[in-house]
This record gives sequence, C-alpha cells and structure tokens, in this order.
Amino acid sequence: MSNLTAETKNQPSSQGRPIDSIEGEDRAGSPRNELKRGLSSRHLQMIAIGGAIGTGLFVASGGTISQAGPGGALAAYALVGLMVFLLMQSLGEMSAKIPVAGSFQTYATRFVSPSFGFAIGWNYWFNWAITVAAELVAAGIIMDFWFPDVPGWVWAGGFLALLTAINALSARAFGESEFWLSSIKVVAVILFLVAGVLMIFGILGDNSPGLSNWQNREDVFHGGWVSIISVFMIAGFSFQGTELVGVAAGEAKNPRREVPRAIRSVFWRIMIFYIGAIFVIGCLVSFNDPSLLASGEADIAASPFTLVFERAGIAFAAGLMNAVILTAILSAGNSGLYASTRMLYAMAHDGMAPKVFGRTNSRGVPIAALLATAAVGLFGFLSAIVGQGAAYSWLLNVSGLCGFIVWAGIAISHYRFRRAFLAQGNKVSELPYKASFFPVGPLLAFAVLILVIAGQNYEAVLAGRGTEVLSSYIGVPMFLGLWLVHRFVTKSKSVPLLEMDLTGPSDVEDSDRTH
Repeated sequence: MSNLTAETKNQPSSQGRPIDSIEGEDRAGSPRNELKRGLSSRHLQMIAIGGAIGTGLFVASGGTISQAGPGGALAAYALVGLMVFLLMQSLGEMSAKIPVAGSFQTYATRFVSPSFGFAIGWNYWFNWAITVAAELVAAGIIMDFWFPDVPGWVWAGGFLALLTAINALSARAFGESEFWLSSIKVVAVILFLVAGVLMIFGILGDNSPGLSNWQNREDVFHGGWVSIISVFMIAGFSFQGTELVGVAAGEAKNPRREVPRAIRSVFWRIMIFYIGAIFVIGCLVSFNDPSLLASGEADIAASPFTLVFERAGIAFAAGLMNAVILTAILSAGNSGLYASTRMLYAMAHDGMAPKVFGRTNSRGVPIAALLATAAVGLFGFLSAIVGQGAAYSWLLNVSGLCGFIVWAGIAISHYRFRRAFLAQGNKVSELPYKASFFPVGPLLAFAVLILVIAGQNYEAVLAGRGTEVLSSYIGVPMFLGLWLVHRFVTKSKSVPLLEMDLTGPSDVEDSDRTH
C-alpha cells in the first residue's frame, strides 16, 4: 500500500517525483507516465472560479431565498463563503508548497495517515465520478428546451463523449475548455448584476420594487434561524468545486507563483458574485414568488436569473439562461472528469489503486483512469434514464457528503502540515504562500464542517424517518468504513510530525534552486 509509513522518514513519496512516476525511467533517463505542467495562471484562476459558479447559483439560489428570505439566504452564503475562504487558504498553503495532482489525498496520506488518505482519495474520486453522471442527466433535461423530441440519453451520451475527448487531449486542452466555459458563466453573472442594479434604481424595466423587499424583518429572515441553517447546507453544496485549484496545481506551469495568485483573487470574486446575485434577486423578486419554489433545471423559466432578465425587457431571457446553464453543467462535468481522473492517477502512484491507472500517454494524460471514470458516468446516467431512480438518488446522496468530508480532511491536513513544518525546523516565512489565520482558520472551518455534516437532514432525524436518515447520511459510514478497513488491513498509523514528508515535486524544487 502507501509508501508513506513511519519507516519512510526523509524519503520522498512517489508524489515527490516530478511526475509521480511508478514505472521508473527508461534507458535514456527520461521519466515515463508523467503529467505535464500545461496550465497557466489564467487557467488556474478560471478553474477555481468556474468550479464554484454553477447551477447552485443560477438555479438553487431562488429556492434558498424562498426558504429563508433574502436576508437569511445572504447570511447563509456569507457564512459559508467565510468558511470556504479559510479552507482555500489552508489548501493554498499546502498546494503552493507541494503542488501534486493527488492534492488533498496526498496531503491526507502524508500529514495524517495512509488510511485517512486512502478514504479521502476514493471518496473524492467517487464524488466527482457520480457528479459527472448527474450533470449528464441535467444536460439532457436542458437540451429538451430546444429539442423536445430528442431523447435525453442521446444528448447525455454525446456530451460524455465530448468531455472525454477534451480530457484525452491534454491538461492544456482541459484548461482551455474550462477557461471559456467558465468565462461564459462569469460574463452572465456580471451582466445579471449590472441589469439588476439598473432595475433596482428604476433605470431599466418597469415598476422597480427598489428596496421594499428588505423592509419587513419577518420577510427578510423568513423562517428564522432554522431556515438559515437549512440554506447553509445548500450554500455549502453550491461552493463545492473551489478545491479544484488544488488538483490543478499538479499540472500548473509555475505553481509556487500561480497557486497563491489564484487563491488570493478567487475568493473575493466568488463572494461578490454570490452575495451580489442574491442581493439583486432579493430586491427584484419577492421571497414568496411562486416561481422561486419551482426553480430547477426542468423549468428554466423559473430560474431567478431568467425572471430578472425577463423583467428587464430581454425577450429571449429563457433561451439565454438555458444556454448559460448548459455551459455551467458542461463545465461541472468537464471539471469533475478531470479531477476524478487525476485523483485516481495519484492513488495508483501511492499504491492505493491498480497501477494501470497511473500510466499516461505521450501527452501526459492518464487514459486508463480517464476511461474508468467516464465509465462510471456512463453507468450513472444510464441507470437514471432506464428508471433506476431510487438507486441513482442513493448514489447522489452518498456522493453529496463526500465533498464536505474532503473539506474537513483539508482542514485537518493543514493543521498537521503547519505543525510539522515548524517542528522540522522551518520558518513560516519560507512558505510560498501563508494561511493568515492559522491555527484558528483550519480549526474553525473543521468545526463548521462537522456541524454541516451532522445537520444534513436534521428534520428527518427529529421526525424519526429512518430510510430518509440513512439515505442522507450514508456517506459518513462509507467513509469511516474505507478508513478503518484500510487501517485494519495495512496496520498503518498516524504519521509523526518529525517524520512527515514535506518535499515538493523535484521539478518544482529544481526550478526554485535555479532561480
């Protein structure tokens, strides 16, 4: 299993290699099975931004306002945004120092224990593999808007083939496609904010409500704290994807410079987009508007973005938002395929997955890992389409908690990483990027995440609905099962602070020395 046991003091893991090679080098001395650093700064920044802007903002934001009122939704998203900021700082500190494709799986393995890393890695792979399937189902629903007579599975299969082909080209091809898909989403949000502000001031559209929707306290915080806590969960799902920059760091051209730059800028942009959009929607659409309750991919006319654009006098608002949401779905599927493929590749190099998944082609793409992940996506959307709705819903529920568990793993890993970094005689000033609020940051983020995980479906717990409780929380025992079984089989233990491997990939270390 993993080579990061207590006996490997001062020996870099396979992730410390420039390409995490498991096959060694050929006779010419050139490494094989390597990833290539083809992602630039603009790719990293847009990957991080695009990962957090999706249907959670374009569609689910309407439901959060109807549930908690504009003030409650704003408070929930702001609090989750603060937690994500702390997590991004933690991830930024580790990924700038050790930019590897395995990212949080590698960090969990090195800084906590091999068994913890094993559970984190497989959970994250499964999370995104199932998410790809979910996005393909959603894409089929979206295309029904324009082509109602074409079966959804045709579009889902076509999009899966397209995304697989893009990812099979190179990391740069993925980065370029994600840059443009994310750019469309960002432009749509900016146009929405501009149009919304003009409508609030009565410059655009008719009968502007101004700030009247914010005057009644009971409406602004509809449902009180209970509703805010419920929306808190939804907001957490909306922000999932920001951690993708940590995976992409393994293929960044200059990770020591570009990862900190992406981390610093992305949080504020995301917060402006989310907080700004919810404020505008809260001003222009009443929390009890029936359309907000119907908001979903199947009814694009009910999207709060569509409602606002229509009231601004944009006749083709529904078609415009349908196109934007399609790009958001394809972006999520594209990112999910990339992230899960790299995670499977990294686990193969740490001995946690079959070695075949650690092999790359001449362009540095782990084709076997890519095809295995795409196969899960194919199975997922086919099972949904042929009527296995219950089984598919359970798969989604299992994966739903995985993102929060991984975030908690990032917080734990960072806390131990910083302690080990100092214990081994290093200084904080030597870090390429420093998390400003350590140790409060990772500890606070971890505490909030435990509350989020525990509160996933507290209503079902209180009401004693056993099946619903099991469906909502099944991800937790699955994660613990992976962790404990691996620990029982391998007898692995926590890695002592003084024995943690803090070395980065050799190509990055060599580059630092030459500069």
